[in-house]
Amino acid sequence: MKIMIASDIHGSAYYCRQVLDAFEREEADRLLLLGDILYHGPRNPLPEGYDPKATAAMLNAVRSRILCVRGNCDSEVDQMVLDFPIMADYCIIPCGEHTVFATHGHIYNTDSLPPLCPGDILIHGHTHVTVWEPFGDGNYYLNPGSVSLPKEGTRRGYIIMDDKAESQFEWKTLDGEVYHTLSIH
Repeated sequence: MKIMIASDIHGSAYYCRQVLDAFEREEADRLLLLGDILYHGPRNPLPEGYDPKATAAMLNAVRSRILCVRGNCDSEVDQMVLDFPIMADYCIIPCGEHTVFATHGHIYNTDSLPPLCPGDILIHGHTHVTVWEPFGDGNYYLNPGSVSLPKEGTRRGYIIMDDKAESQFEWKTLDGEVYHTLSIH
């Protein structure tokens, strides 16, 4: 299965449109959103094209193909306007010989680990910083960064997770440029 993973849209209709354009271009089976969908949060500036209603409408149009976890800026009010579930704290996805634990990052992260087996993969957003690094007992921590408000000079982009590809994980910019690949065996 080919899954596109993006995080931290924060209500930007401008960047949501770019994410959905990339999703169609990638021909991925599912779009996994790692939270912070509609609200920008009190510590963040307004992202370009801030329009939570338009963002919700765009995402609702592809609701049957979206998987989502709750971010620290997501609430029950947001769930009322989104036609796909957003309130789960995590999602578990098999990927070849490994298990992917996908979450936003404000509850589970490398300082507060979920239950992982050796070789499992932790994917989260929240920090707005792109990461791929090993830790623990053959585990990996992956982060796609933020599509709307990247920090520390990281790029706006997403991860493609494809358990049938030679490189199981690819980090791409919103225009599709590959800038990092990772194979976990």
